[in-house]
Amino acid sequence: MNVAALDAPPAVPTPAPPPGFWRRRVVAPLLAQLTQGVTPDKLAFTLGVGTACSLFPFLGFTSLLNLGVGLALRMNQPILQALNQLLGPVQLALILVYVRGGELLWGAGPSQFTLAEMLRIFREASLGEFFARFGWAGVYAFTAWAVTAPLVVAALTFAVRPALRRLARKGTA
Repeated sequence: MNVAALDAPPAVPTPAPPPGFWRRRVVAPLLAQLTQGVTPDKLAFTLGVGTACSLFPFLGFTSLLNLGVGLALRMNQPILQALNQLLGPVQLALILVYVRGGELLWGAGPSQFTLAEMLRIFREASLGEFFARFGWAGVYAFTAWAVTAPLVVAALTFAVRPALRRLARKGTA
């Protein structure tokens, strides 16, 4: 028997570092859903639908849209609403993209639409004046969103499904 091994103090395991933001705020809640019976495919579909609804190009409607679609399709509301909050800045950035895309789809010439001008008119003018000035921009944005939303759902669902399946296998192991 080795005498030095008997005299050495027992090895103290070093504590694991605390999980980072990504693991704590994204991976852990998804893993919790997967271990509570939600299938990876349903969770991937929820992420796809939630993303598409959260990118709806009208301010103030995405929470209600996520709520309605989530209730109709029996989806996880906390995930939908958290995704909605996370994608708020992306939604703002895509409003002008949707307007320009809708102009292309409708064959309309580019308008002088800017978000700053739209917000200024919204604050200063009547609702009727606002819709007279920006009504077609709303039609263009909605059309582009309606065309791209199914593509966003499909692309995101199929992109995250393999990772969620791996996470589910790892979580149940």
